[in-house]
Amino acid sequence: MFKGILIEKDESGYRATLKEIDDTELPEGDVTVRVSHSTLNYKDGLAITGKGPVVRKFPMVPGIDLVGVVEESSHPEFTPGDQVLLNGWGVGENHWGGLAQKARLKGDWLLPLPAQFSPQQVMAIGTAGYTAMLCVLALERHGVKPQDGEILVTGAAGGVGSVALAVLSKLGYTAVAVTGRPEDAEYLKSLGAAEVLERALFSSPGKPLGKERWAGAVDVAGGHVLANVCATTKYRGVVTACGLAAGMDFPASVAPFILRGVTLAGIDSVMCPRADRRVAWQRLGTDLDIEKLQKISQVVGLSEALPLARKLMNGEIRGRVIVDVNQ
Repeated sequence: MFKGILIEKDESGYRATLKEIDDTELPEGDVTVRVSHSTLNYKDGLAITGKGPVVRKFPMVPGIDLVGVVEESSHPEFTPGDQVLLNGWGVGENHWGGLAQKARLKGDWLLPLPAQFSPQQVMAIGTAGYTAMLCVLALERHGVKPQDGEILVTGAAGGVGSVALAVLSKLGYTAVAVTGRPEDAEYLKSLGAAEVLERALFSSPGKPLGKERWAGAVDVAGGHVLANVCATTKYRGVVTACGLAAGMDFPASVAPFILRGVTLAGIDSVMCPRADRRVAWQRLGTDLDIEKLQKISQVVGLSEALPLARKLMNGEIRGRVIVDVNQ
């Protein structure tokens, strides 16, 4: 038996509870992992609270991230005792995830734990930080350099935004943070933000084109925020889009793209190929100041994840939440 959060849906309704789960209930897979830490992400919040149609099968263990030690393996790359990491691949949606003390998974979804990080540190980064790195890599790939101008980071006090600020500032970019919580201004500046702007400047319907300012952007919001970011991006600037915290819609015009040559680059971390994942984690090892992870993250126990999921959905959580599943 092992402890885990289990989401169930039946005639009694939709519920997420902390339970004792029998090993025989684990799903199919060629690697069994004794999990040490997971995380609480926006997608996990949607799954636990039922506020979004994230879970595709029931019952489901949420948790899109995990780190732990291999207990059993028939996969050629992994043997018992190996420390491994997982982000995405539909775990917590279609396949049981990391918010439990055990997981059985496909070995093709796993990566060896990067040598630069401890298990807790790698979860302080998690899917959010790895997604932030994918955004920075996309900016680089499209030729955006520090001397080209400011990089806007929306949802900056969240997990993606916090890591994006830390990485961009270390790489020499001038990063500008957008937040709906002005009380977090000093926190954001400590991560490397040169300026902090209020979300209200971006959250209402805007013009098809605005004054050019941003050389690039990391957007987690979508909706009017993304539309306004694109409208104020400089000629041939690049906007990376990786989230929908402000909505799935995109109420914009084609003007930024056909008149200013702006690139809108979509970032998907869930099904991202393993080769790209390895590059992202390698770069996080060199381009993220590990000391800033303590500012970005907090550690909680498995039982605390349930009430924190509701706070996360209400925008009350700053940075990253690491879940010690044995605490």
